Amino acid sequence: MSRIGLKILEIPEGVEIKNDNNFVTVKGPKGELSRQFHQDMTIKVEDNVLTVERPSDHKEHRALHGTTRSLIGNMVEGVHKGFEKALEIQGVGYRALKQGTKLVVNAGYSHPVEIEPQDGIEIDVPANTKVIIKGIDKELVGAVAANIRAIRPPEPYKGKGIRYEGEKVRRKEGKTAK
Repeated sequence: MSRIGLKILEIPEGVEIKNDNNFVTVKGPKGELSRQFHQDMTIKVEDNVLTVERPSDHKEHRALHGTTRSLIGNMVEGVHKGFEKALEIQGVGYRALKQGTKLVVNAGYSHPVEIEPQDGIEIDVPANTKVIIKGIDKELVGAVAANIRAIRPPEPYKGKGIRYEGEKVRRKEGKTAK
């Protein structure tokens, strides 16, 4: 049994869900998200409660059950509260700054790397070693954060690079002198 799929989803105040042949649209104070779900899943919205049901216990249906419930839950949370990912930059001379809407990252290359945020994504730089990505789509926020981290992932010897806030980097011992 899918524990996540069986959970009911309570719809918060100010959030509206429309289901048209498994094309779910969620509107809230922060924006609107829509997504097409598998036709076999049954999505019901009654009295500010959303439930997802599966037609059988086939392996595919069991897999889709929890996934569908989680995706709709993330859509509801995104339009109600929003999502946020923070990145830390460590290393001498490594820094980030915001020029207009663009993020400019100096990470040890011969040139600064410029990143233009996608629609629905807001990039904030409170300090030159901290970057915050905000948005209503959890998948998109995570993808943008991963792309920024991929500019210079943390290396294990000195720990320099771009990492998620709170990420632990396993350090390796350097060469030993004989």
